[in-house]
Amino acid sequence: MFTVGTQLEGALGRTGTISTPHGDIRTPAFIPVGTRATVKAVLPESMADLGAQALLANAYHLYLQPGADIIDEAGGLGAFMNWRGPTFTDSGGFQVLSLGAGFQKTLSMAGAGAGVEADDVIAPGKERLATVDDDGVTFKSHVDGSMHRFTPEVSMQIQHQLGADIMFAFDELTTLMNTRAYQEESLARTQAWAERCVVEHERLTAERVGKPRQALFGVVQGAQHEDLRRHAARSLAALDFDGFGVGGAIEKERLGDIVRWVNSELPPGKPRHLLGIGEPDDLFTAVENGCDTFDCVSPSRVARSSRVYAMSGRYNLNVAASRRDFGPIDPECDCYTCAHYSKAYLHHLFKTNEFISATLATIHNERFTVRLVDRMRDAIDDGSFADLKADVLARFYSQ
Repeated sequence: MFTVGTQLEGALGRTGTISTPHGDIRTPAFIPVGTRATVKAVLPESMADLGAQALLANAYHLYLQPGADIIDEAGGLGAFMNWRGPTFTDSGGFQVLSLGAGFQKTLSMAGAGAGVEADDVIAPGKERLATVDDDGVTFKSHVDGSMHRFTPEVSMQIQHQLGADIMFAFDELTTLMNTRAYQEESLARTQAWAERCVVEHERLTAERVGKPRQALFGVVQGAQHEDLRRHAARSLAALDFDGFGVGGAIEKERLGDIVRWVNSELPPGKPRHLLGIGEPDDLFTAVENGCDTFDCVSPSRVARSSRVYAMSGRYNLNVAASRRDFGPIDPECDCYTCAHYSKAYLHHLFKTNEFISATLATIHNERFTVRLVDRMRDAIDDGSFADLKADVLARFYSQ
């Protein structure tokens, strides 16, 4: 499934190719997020045109609406959304657990009987929508308040119906606020769930005759504890996973260390996906330390509020300086938006709340991020990665 290419000198970074039933993914690669089987405001055809090699959708959201059975009946996620390339689905664990505790990026779940009051974390002003036990998670839908339950087996069943080329094992997420004792308890639970996911995945693969084989990635947790991260990586490596995801709450300053700990333990012949990372400095750090693919909602999310990326940094199109600026968002960008539309026009669209504003800004931000990681891949091949990193980061963070 994965072929390693050029190794980055003196580091864990490398190029490679992930082979899937719907095409190859040349790595390192940024995988845009289409949460509900769509990258918000952008046609799937436009995502292909801007160079996206694969898209990632969310099992939790698609389970609730329209239902995994409907997507299965449509021929799978790619057919349903008219995307011809490879697809990923995450397990739904992030959304079940983070929404359950009322958090977005910082997460927590404490199961009944966890016994540590400090671990029963809930966001201010929010109600708990999910509880964890050793078998799975019971949660309330954020859509209509109905009650549901995810177990490792249920997550596998949903993801098999969705039919993505690459899917992730169901795992428990914690926050930086959780105690060491709870991190240990959670890690043991995630390992047990991973083992159950492998068994159910193989059962469903044998049962669903005629369907393309889906790859299953295990997810490495362990927060910011080196021994827990390394132990989790070694334990998952012993299972029959096709690749691995690196998840959990991580302080930005510790990202390189944590990714390096994990990737030093994982088998080099299998791909590694870093979940939820998309800022330029984080991408360079992750590539350098051995991650192959990445997903993040940030490029599309910030675009919808008029914030865009350029080689000179991130800025807001809504500011007065853009009103009479007839140049592109970024003169170095080759995207459709920069080739045809000015900052002044985009400023006007955002000020008048025109829907196309989100479309044009998202096309640019996604192309910027996809192209940046593509350049990292080329730079590893030609030996110029260090120069590219120094140049891009100096310019992007010069403000």
